[in-house]
Amino acid sequence: MSLLFLGLGGGEIVVIALAVLLFFGGKKIPELMNGLGKGVKSFKDGMAGKTVEPEEEKETKE
Repeated sequence: MSLLFLGLGGGEIVVIALAVLLFFGGKKIPELMNGLGKGVKSFKDGMAGKTVEPEEEKETKE
């Protein structure tokens, strides 16, 4: 398996994953992935023309 657009193979992906694990630690990675997922969803919604209020603004209105 290789990511053609980045030119990365399986070995390089494993090395990158280990570096991220060492740098951030095991407890911080789920938080990072959650933030990344929210960012991707927000980007997709923006490209589709949807307007979504951020969660912080929803909480202050209630």
